[in-house]
Amino acid sequence: MVIFNLKHAKGSAEEAAFLKDGESILTSIPVVKNFNVFNQVSAKNDYDYGFSMEFANQEEYDAYNDHPQHTAFVQERWLTEVERFLEIDFQKR
Repeated sequence: MVIFNLKHAKGSAEEAAFLKDGESILTSIPVVKNFNVFNQVSAKNDYDYGFSMEFANQEEYDAYNDHPQHTAFVQERWLTEVERFLEIDFQKR
């Protein structure tokens, strides 16, 4: 899971494109399961959006991190359009 803020204005075409493209690109990676896009609604933090996804095991997570579509999305979109983020990686007990 990652929560983040964009450099784009809320409600803008750029915001919509980033969220749509993020979902489209990242869900095309075969190991990604249960991908969701969220608007953050809690007053307890000041992040605006979230992406969540699940992986069957550590190997699939590692494959996702190294996948060319993921690394390209990070380089071409994430680093240029995301203002700040917090990544949270959970593993079931």
